[in-house]
Amino acid sequence: MTLDQWLILAILLATVVMFLLGRWRHDMVALAALLACVIAGLVDGSAAFQGFGHPAVITVACVLILSQGLQNSGAVDALTRVALPANAGAIVSISALVGLGALLSGFMNNVGAMALLMPVAVHVSKRLELTPGQILMPLAFGTILGGMTTLVGTPPNIIVSGFRAEAGLGNFGMFDFTPIGLAVAAVGVIFIAVIGWRIVPARKQSGVEGFESGAYITEVRVEEGSKSDGLALHEIEAELKDIDAQIIGIVQREVKIIAANPGRRVHAGDILMLEAEAEALKDVLSILGLKLEESVEDDEEAESKDEKSEDDQEDSKQSEITLLELVVQPSSRLVGYSAKDILLRTRYGINLLAFSREGKRSMKRLRAINFQSGDLLLMQGPPEAIAEFAADNGCVPLAQRELRIPNTAKIWQASLVMIGAIAVAALGWLPAAVSFALGVLASMALGTVSLRKVYEAVDWPVIVLLGALIPVAGAMDSTGTAALIATFLVDSVAQGNAIIGLLAILLVTMFLSDLMNNAATAAVMCPIAISISSVLNVNPDSFLMAVAIGASCAFLTPIGHQNNTLILGPGGFRFGDYWKLGLPVQILVVVVSMPLLLIVWPL
Repeated sequence: MTLDQWLILAILLATVVMFLLGRWRHDMVALAALLACVIAGLVDGSAAFQGFGHPAVITVACVLILSQGLQNSGAVDALTRVALPANAGAIVSISALVGLGALLSGFMNNVGAMALLMPVAVHVSKRLELTPGQILMPLAFGTILGGMTTLVGTPPNIIVSGFRAEAGLGNFGMFDFTPIGLAVAAVGVIFIAVIGWRIVPARKQSGVEGFESGAYITEVRVEEGSKSDGLALHEIEAELKDIDAQIIGIVQREVKIIAANPGRRVHAGDILMLEAEAEALKDVLSILGLKLEESVEDDEEAESKDEKSEDDQEDSKQSEITLLELVVQPSSRLVGYSAKDILLRTRYGINLLAFSREGKRSMKRLRAINFQSGDLLLMQGPPEAIAEFAADNGCVPLAQRELRIPNTAKIWQASLVMIGAIAVAALGWLPAAVSFALGVLASMALGTVSLRKVYEAVDWPVIVLLGALIPVAGAMDSTGTAALIATFLVDSVAQGNAIIGLLAILLVTMFLSDLMNNAATAAVMCPIAISISSVLNVNPDSFLMAVAIGASCAFLTPIGHQNNTLILGPGGFRFGDYWKLGLPVQILVVVVSMPLLLIVWPL
């Protein structure tokens, strides 16, 4: 092995380890890997950022924007209203919902499809008297499966197509992925709808009123003269014995005390830290005469209110105040920040009342907790202000929303733009990146995506990740490292057998995709797949398709795909819950895809 090969292997190993640790965002890790390659002399400094102009990166960004146009127009809402049965049983309802999610994911960003259908899934779970997780996990897996069916269904497909072009074989067509992807998705959706949803862990009793997703941590202030003023903690807990709530801490004179002595007395102004279900909060407040801490105005806000005009005060009194649960998306701007950091009340006029994360308890003050993807937030404020906050910061409301009155003109415009971009690329009239870029330009001109929102529709961490890893993958090829790994796998694992080598590529890609970002997995595995096919002197398309399938099969953990992360909090899931449905689905994918790979893309 040469020094360059040792260096690139060390950088790749460090990159994978950092992906697995999850302490840094994927785009930061990818950028660090790229810069390490430049410093080590493995990537020319003048070409370090050429990956950001790669057709695969451009195509992914454009598809995200066009997907936003479909969401904004109400096209998905209208399709949902038509496609989903109102009073069907569990199998039919789940089949329709998961099938719709898979269909949408074939032509738009699957995270966007998941976010749009999540409130519908929660509503269906209530109607069927199932836990939300028993519908959310099948939906998440269905949207992931649906992404396999077309070139634009998921970023790994676009990346695989890009590596094929760089190998001198040309790009894959729009529907080259369909024969295998559609078969795998169809079998997967049928399995999930008939059997799979039954083995999803049910963390709560079915038939609950209101959406419950684990206990919230919230803070309440003791009001002067209230029933709780002067009581000992054990006396307060006795009052709460019939309510699903418990005291986990107290703040007295700005000092936080965890597991305080039961004999400690509380007084006006003290803050109690409670762990309670959402539905139990109102009972806690009424029984003990407490007030939610986030509803208590600080002195500056009170003074500011005093300066309002009487008309403003009257309008404020008449404005509707509601409670709404939001889930933090993986791409949310909130990740890593707290309510205090983002000036929640000052900017939006809403309150964070409570917080839930995987059923885990946090000992931090409510305002100081840094948000993570999958967190559940209980917000209080005017509906329009909460909606604005959710839209600005990448949060998904979990209450069943009223379907917007669709704008027929915008629906047709957004749909025709997407169909036109797909058709132009599928017919080979223009490269996919150019075709979808024209679609974005048309969307901006027609107003299906506003000029102000067009760049917000792009998932920039994914774009940075792709743009940074493409040169790193190129370094694997140019240093001969990909060929070295390929030779090792062929000699030690496949032992010269092309079918075993194909299976090995599929399984290794699936394994890595469960542990790190699926796009990163595709970028790392494509050079190896091409090198193995070269060593075996067989069709590289079979191996590239195996990478595409494997990279889209992140079903065992919540970290492999954004949709898995998105349901972590709302479903009340734990890290180890995913494999119970995910493992059978992954086995099914292997069983269905391997014969089809040999038939559709013969060696």
